Amino acid sequence: MKPFRFDGELSTLATLFLSFSVTVIAAASFLGAAGAVTGNPLLLKLHPYLFFTGFGNLAILILNRYLTAAIYPELKIDPSKQLRYIYVLLVSLVMITVSITFDWPLLKAMTGLLLMIVVSGPLHEIFTTLSIPKIWKEVSVRYYIFDVLFLLVANLGLFTLGLKEAFPDQRIIPFFVTQSSYFLGSSFPLSISVMGFLYTYAWSRSSRGVLAKRLFSLWFYVFVGGVLFFLIVILLENYLSMMMISHYLLFGVMALFCSFTLYLYNFFKDKFHHPALAFLLSGLALLFATSAYGIMNIYFLKGTHFGTVPPLRPDRMWIYHSHTHAALLGWITFSFIGMIYIVFPSIMRSNSLETLRSELALSALLDVRVMNRAFKQLTMLLLSTTAILLAFFLENNLLLGVSGSLYGCSVYYLSVNLRKSGNTLSQ
Repeated sequence: MKPFRFDGELSTLATLFLSFSVTVIAAASFLGAAGAVTGNPLLLKLHPYLFFTGFGNLAILILNRYLTAAIYPELKIDPSKQLRYIYVLLVSLVMITVSITFDWPLLKAMTGLLLMIVVSGPLHEIFTTLSIPKIWKEVSVRYYIFDVLFLLVANLGLFTLGLKEAFPDQRIIPFFVTQSSYFLGSSFPLSISVMGFLYTYAWSRSSRGVLAKRLFSLWFYVFVGGVLFFLIVILLENYLSMMMISHYLLFGVMALFCSFTLYLYNFFKDKFHHPALAFLLSGLALLFATSAYGIMNIYFLKGTHFGTVPPLRPDRMWIYHSHTHAALLGWITFSFIGMIYIVFPSIMRSNSLETLRSELALSALLDVRVMNRAFKQLTMLLLSTTAILLAFFLENNLLLGVSGSLYGCSVYYLSVNLRKSGNTLSQ
């Protein structure tokens, strides 16, 4: 086997990102499935950390930077620096695995500190290159920049969580620093990224672009502000406010889902069946399910203090698990697969971000066979995700293990399918 030699090309880095990201998600799925079947507490505890530490940081550090630089070319992409990000994240995955396996919370804190240092680099580049008015001018960039900010906060949460577990008798760290708050904080930047992407490659290109800009600018304040305020009322344990905000966000998601369905109908009717858009629509559908499960979660949460383990009564924990997995396996992963089906072929076509900046980003860059296989992959992911949610309701660990393994295989197929298209596009 030849040793890997990085040629410094953007297309090579994109291929590495693709392989690393799908491997992390698939590995987390396989470990979760194995933990469900065997009842191994280590696997059950480890798999969400792998997802957030690996994919959560990777998506914002690399994919998010592609999207931002596609709008502002002055934010140049340095493939060698991004390769170092991948190496650091590999080290972080090893560190978080060792810390959980041997119950070394200080190593967990060191992992969070390392990731904070890494994320601060892109933040410094952004704010020293772009002015605040220029950032605020582009709706999508608002979403993308806040992703990086919230990722920094999420990694701070991992750092403080490790310290809290290492020194449980110290009262310096607030009570709300828990595993659940860390996972919630890590999923938030991923969600904002998808919203920015939806605007850039869907609504902003519609015939009503001016109206779409106003609505997505408003949705930025509603979504970001609503979620932040929601976190505050959770800490205050204000049940009525939690219910009101969750319903408010649910109606926003419903409006987003319905309008995107209409957009997709017109796109498919006038152009072609783009698998990336179908993945994004499926992600929104599962975001709706996430919101619905969240409201059910709040209903049965009444009277339970934040940070309690388990957060719900044992006979209601299926709601909590359905809420989290509909968000991670559904809304976030489905949406990012759709984003990759647009970003990867665009980069491979020109070995640059030029295609992403043009109208060609939503053209038929993929071979028909690749697109057909992508729709088959989407079908398997939808079936396995539905089976996972059903398994939580039925409390059937065997079904959970089988469907989780099928989900992991289906996610990994993204790398197989796009590598075939990459060979064609690069020729």
